[in-house]
Amino acid sequence: MPIGILHQGFTEGLDSIPYGWPIVKLASIIGVLYLLKWFFNGAINRSERNMHSKVVMVTGGTAGIGAEVVKGLASRGAQIILLVQQPLSDPFLVDYIEDLREQTGNELITAEHVDLTSLHSIRIFATKWVDNAPPRRLDTIVLCANTMTPMGCKAAITEDGLESTWGLNYMANFHLLSILSPALRAQPPDRDVRIIFGTCSAYMAGKMPDFDAKPSSKKAKGDAEQTEFMPSSVYATSKLALMTFAVAFQKHLNAYVRPDKKPMNARVIMVDPGWTRTPGMRRHLTFGTLWGLAAYLIMWPVWWLVLKSADQGAQTFLYAVMEAEWGRGEGGYFLKECRKVGWSRNEINDEDLQKKLWASSEKTIELLEKEGAKMRATKKKESEKAEKKEASSTAKEGNGQAKQRKGR
Repeated sequence: MPIGILHQGFTEGLDSIPYGWPIVKLASIIGVLYLLKWFFNGAINRSERNMHSKVVMVTGGTAGIGAEVVKGLASRGAQIILLVQQPLSDPFLVDYIEDLREQTGNELITAEHVDLTSLHSIRIFATKWVDNAPPRRLDTIVLCANTMTPMGCKAAITEDGLESTWGLNYMANFHLLSILSPALRAQPPDRDVRIIFGTCSAYMAGKMPDFDAKPSSKKAKGDAEQTEFMPSSVYATSKLALMTFAVAFQKHLNAYVRPDKKPMNARVIMVDPGWTRTPGMRRHLTFGTLWGLAAYLIMWPVWWLVLKSADQGAQTFLYAVMEAEWGRGEGGYFLKECRKVGWSRNEINDEDLQKKLWASSEKTIELLEKEGAKMRATKKKESEKAEKKEASSTAKEGNGQAKQRKGR
């Protein structure tokens, strides 16, 4: 029957077919939308790798792209260690892990409590991991944790006095990997170790910060108030700094001389997943407001068309983990749409800038951790004094009641 209708359309014209022209127009629109959606969805990971027995540490693995990366790796048999901000007894986290185990058929999914907005929390976890003897197996680290303050909102400050976007997107990753570096270098030479950084094309608009010889924690705490806060600028700078650090970290790993004289087997890979419909992107597009959310819902068909789903955004991450090619060579690769690309900012390769960034970050963390230790010590003393005072008042009340009983 369709052949007969097509024949009639070609021989007698579309006017001879009921609703011929509307059907053609509708089919054309659907075809254009399909092609546009196919284009915006980006590349699909075609690489596969046996992930059984592989230990993968993931930040930001409970939502957005990170959750899809975790699901993809867990379904292939990888042992997943989620670094999460919530307490391990949190009902949401417990249910999430149980559901993930059921969906993927993989029981080797666990979580560790690490608050990436706290330098102290990162140190506690990473130090415990490194101090393990013999060294714990670690095949891959996937850094998906990411945040951005919506436009028009005030800067959020972490407990250490860092602006939250800079603190989470850059400083947390720097601190975590700086401490975990010995654990990565201690992996056996036949193990394919990969450190995957999640970045964004926004890095192209970033501007590297000024490096003070003596960074001040007061300056870190007051930066957002002293200058006009531009969330997009801070976000772009955090991604540029992260990529600069990623290249420097690869050089740091390559410079290590293994006791067995084998070549370094750890490689850094940077991944740009593209624009994706994640909770963070939704928060950015809605400006963190209810009216923005209403506008987002009205424009949902547009966002559905031009933005990737979280699963599609995870494809290049999965490609970075599983493609054999990235387990060879010197490392420091930058991937986008499941292929290697070059970066557009020369600062990323600037060795002098890398050293300044590294030294400045170390100094800032040192100062902030010292201040944090002093604050914790002060709070502990105050808490102990309050407990002693409470115990003393309780004892006095008890003695008073005892005297009243004797008087009776």
